Amino acid sequence: MIELDDLHFAYPGQPPVLAGASMRLGPGERLSLTGPNGAGKSTLLRMILGLQRPTSGTVTIFDQARSREKDFHEVRRRIGLVFQDPDDQLFCPTVAEDVAFGPLNLGKTRDEALAVVEQTLMVLDLLHLRDRVTHKLSGGEKRLVTLATVLAMSPEVLLLDEPTNALDPKNAARLTEIIDALPLPILLVSHDPAFREKIAPCALELTEGRLVPV
Repeated sequence: MIELDDLHFAYPGQPPVLAGASMRLGPGERLSLTGPNGAGKSTLLRMILGLQRPTSGTVTIFDQARSREKDFHEVRRRIGLVFQDPDDQLFCPTVAEDVAFGPLNLGKTRDEALAVVEQTLMVLDLLHLRDRVTHKLSGGEKRLVTLATVLAMSPEVLLLDEPTNALDPKNAARLTEIIDALPLPILLVSHDPAFREKIAPCALELTEGRLVPV
C-alpha cells in the first residue's frame, strides 16, 4: 500500500534528515517509526501524502508512483493523517462542522455528511461533543475529535503522528482502545513505548537518514 524507496531530503541550510530512507507498509500491517526529535519521522508521513517532496527517491502509493501534485489527490482521499498538534487540523466553529468537512469535500450531500457525523461520533462515544465550540475543547477532547475527522472520511490507511502527545492517562487509554480496534493498516510515529507496543509493535528506527529494523 505504501512503499518509500531511497528517499533523500534536507531542509534549507540544514543537514539531510533523509539519506536513503526506505520502507514498506502492506495490507493489514501496522508499523511504528521511532527516532529522536528532528530525525525526519513527521517529514516521512507528510511525503506519503505529498505535503512535502523528496529531493530524490520514489514514493509509491497503492502500486502507483507519485511525484506530481495531482498524483496525490487520490492518496489524500484514501489515507488519513492525524497531525501531532490537533490545532493544525481543527478549524471549523463546531465539532460537527469539523467532522462533516471531509465527507462534504468528498462529494457527499449535507444530509449524508451529517449522517456520517452522527455515526462517527457515536462509534467513538463523542456525541456529547457534537455541538461544542472546537477551540474550547480540552486537549484530550481535541485529540479524539481530530481522529473523528479523519475516520469520517473512511480512510484505507491511517497515519498517526504522536497521537498520545500531552494526553492525560484517561484520554490516552481511551485513544489506545479506539485505535487498537480499528481494522486499518497503521503507520505510527510515537515516543510512547507502551503505546507502540500495543498498537504497532513492529518498528523501524530512523537514524542517520535511514530506516533500520529495531
